[in-house]
Amino acid sequence: MEMEQTSNGGISGSNEGSKSTSIGDKPVTVRPTETRMGSGKGSPEYWVAVVKPGRILYEMGGVAENIARKAISIAASKMPIRTQFIISG
Repeated sequence: MEMEQTSNGGISGSNEGSKSTSIGDKPVTVRPTETRMGSGKGSPEYWVAVVKPGRILYEMGGVAENIARKAISIAASKMPIRTQFIISG
């Protein structure tokens, strides 16, 4: 799953907007089909992010709670994991 950094174009230098806290940091290598044994591991095909339970995926600030809830619910519906909306502060 790809995670892209998001922002709503808020005021520069402020804590408004949203940001993704996960980036792809683990390469997944794939070898071509029908290759003989040996000759190395293969080239990196894509990158993945390992997400352990309890990790914060998205943070939002500077928006109304109902808008944030709606945005996070849309993002959560596209993820293959169970998510939870948490309000801190």
